[in-house]
Amino acid sequence: MLLIGTNNIGMERDKVTVRNTAGEALEGVVAVVKAVREKLPKTKILLLGIFPRNGKDDPRRAEIAQINSSLAKLDDGKNVFFLDIGPKLLEPDGTLSTEVMPDLLHPSEKGYEIWAEAIKEPLAQLLK
Repeated sequence: MLLIGTNNIGMERDKVTVRNTAGEALEGVVAVVKAVREKLPKTKILLLGIFPRNGKDDPRRAEIAQINSSLAKLDDGKNVFFLDIGPKLLEPDGTLSTEVMPDLLHPSEKGYEIWAEAIKEPLAQLLK
């Protein structure tokens, strides 16, 4: 299972400098998937979409949606399987509850429970 990319988007600690564009973040994830495939060609990868973060109107949400849309195209149905569990982490109105992610970035125990439940069946299928 591979979950990467959220630390590549957004702002540096100075709140002025952009870390990476959505395209650069996508390139980084693609490079990691490619490296895993080259080193472990028979390994099945469950590639998770970048989790939602911040408020529902935060520009990062649009970047995440753009990146996840592109990541979904890596799903080849043989070795790479894409799963976006972001919607399961959100409230019906698109907000991110502090019960699920107290700092609107890192999952709480409840967030990890949602995550675990969402990947249980896909992982079981890949391990058959």
